[in-house]
Amino acid sequence: MNGEIPSGATFQLAVSEAAGQLDDRSALRSIPLFRHGTLLVKYYAPRGTDQQTPHTRDEIYVVARGRGVFFDGASRRPFAAGDLIFARAGVEHRFEDFSQDFGVWVMFYGPEGGEAT
Repeated sequence: MNGEIPSGATFQLAVSEAAGQLDDRSALRSIPLFRHGTLLVKYYAPRGTDQQTPHTRDEIYVVARGRGVFFDGASRRPFAAGDLIFARAGVEHRFEDFSQDFGVWVMFYGPEGGEAT
């Protein structure tokens, strides 16, 4: 991409294309891909450990590749490609024990602080 986050009436991107845009030298391993209204779509593929901290907006993950364990601040649950995971704004969460090919579509939406308390 040219540095701008696309927006528009339609958008399509293959997982392989999204993963190919990540910088292997970067510790962040997340890239914004599409924006529409409050919706921001990213692709996230941490390596080693997931260093993320609670986010200020609600988010949905769709596991595109791999498997592992999702920690929601209180419990741990296994996940695999195709699974959908929701994390409310401000809630501690992270991916653990994930496979090397792990990657997720991340969709942030709604207002700062989340849609519902």
